[in-house]
Formats: sequence, C-alpha cells, structure tokens
Amino acid sequence: MMRIAPVLFLTLALACGDSTAPRASSSASDTSITELAYRVVNTYPHSALAFTEGLEWDDSVLIEGTGGWNGNAWLRRVRLESNQIVQQRGVPIPSFGEGITRFGDQIFQLTWTEHICFVYNAASFDTLRTFRYRTEGWGLTHDGMRLIMSDGTSTLYFRDPGTFAQIGHVTVRDEKGPVQYLNELEYIDGRVYANVWHSDVIVIIDPATGRVRSRIDATGLAALAGIPTPHGDRVLNGIAWDPEGRRLFVTGKLWRRLFEIEPVPITAR
Repeated sequence: MMRIAPVLFLTLALACGDSTAPRASSSASDTSITELAYRVVNTYPHSALAFTEGLEWDDSVLIEGTGGWNGNAWLRRVRLESNQIVQQRGVPIPSFGEGITRFGDQIFQLTWTEHICFVYNAASFDTLRTFRYRTEGWGLTHDGMRLIMSDGTSTLYFRDPGTFAQIGHVTVRDEKGPVQYLNELEYIDGRVYANVWHSDVIVIIDPATGRVRSRIDATGLAALAGIPTPHGDRVLNGIAWDPEGRRLFVTGKLWRRLFEIEPVPITAR
C-alpha cells in the first residue's frame, strides 16, 4: 500500500552506473548512513485522481499502477510530458491495486489485501495468470533475476518471477533498528529505493544485508505539488528510474505534479 557512502560515490553511481549490475555489498556491521537532500531538475504534470501505488519507466513513457475500490484501480501507460493516458486497463474488481514492475515481456501488479498478484502481457495488458501470496501487497520491483516485494513491514521478500514462490527475505534496518512501512520500491544500481509510508523519506537499501545505506529527505516536495500539510493520504509514493537517461522520478498519491530529482549532499540543498 501503501544510502551508498561516501556521497561522492552515490553521485557517480547515479551518473554512470549500470542499473542491472548489483554492486558489492557493504558489510552488515557497517551502520553508516549517508544523508541526502534533493534538487528538482524538472517538473511534470500528474493526475490528481491517481492514487499512485506503483511507478515505472518504460522506454519513453511511464507505467503507473493505482489503488482504489469499486473499479477505481488502474494499470496505465502515460506520457511524461503531458500525463496523457495512452493505454489503460482496470484492475479486476474488487481488488485494490498496489505495486507494479515490468519483468521482460510481463507486468506484475500486487493487490493490497486480496493476496493476488496479476501478471499481464506488457504490450497488450491482457491478463496472463495470477499468483497468490500470504502477506499484504505494497511495493514491487526486481533486480533482473528476482522479484522484490514489500508488505508494509520492515521485510523485503525475494520471489521467483516464474512461480512467485518466496526464495528469500531480508529485514531492512537503519541505525535505530527495523524500518517499518516500506512501500513503493525501485531497483537502481544494485540498491532498492523505498518510500517509507506517511513520511517524506526515501531509504536506499543494500538488498544483500537489508542495511539502509543512504536516506533522501524529500521534505518540501508535497508543498511543490500543491499538497497542504498535513498530507492525509496524499503522501510521497512513486519512484521510477530511467536507466538510459539516468533520471530519477518521484511523485505522490493524488499529487498534481511529478518531479525529476537529483539526490545531493544534505548540506548542498
């Protein structure tokens, strides 16, 4: 539903890394965390009716999965510059749509409490099959080999994309302990980026150890999107990565804006 140290290394990784090649993992005993802010590079329109649960860059467009009851959950392709919907299908009633990821020629979409993952043809959006799981469904991404799933707890689950069977898991921890409410996920250069629900924080996780390596403080983005404080359910949620353009996009539930941001050292904001 709903960092890599030092900072210079993160900046270089964002600028020239390979998004499909995992990095060497940091030691599990290393608890240092790089604190980051952000710089807004570009601002784009986003639907104020889209309760964003999953976001993914797909060649030249965005794939977005939204939540909602009574037929108001969608899987869609939208143009970045205009937010024009170019393809759309409803999530089967009564499911509440959650995280999405494209894996090869398939798109996987979780549901919140229905315990069903829908698998669609990536080109046509036709349903190919469904899988069942025991937990809630929140966020979904992949590392090129395994699906990586969150369920609102501090756990990331690794799943076989062919069977959806769980093949591993890791507890995400920062300097204070387990990090709860892991939500929408994106895999970037060997790290898992995760929205922390009802916060302005994006944590950057080493999936081998579960350690938070960096943390982006995204405070202020909601205000730039026209969202009043307190935000209610209109929280930061949605991370997409353009591996060719090296662009990082973020948005939120029911936000009118989508942002391309660049993580920067906290003192340079």
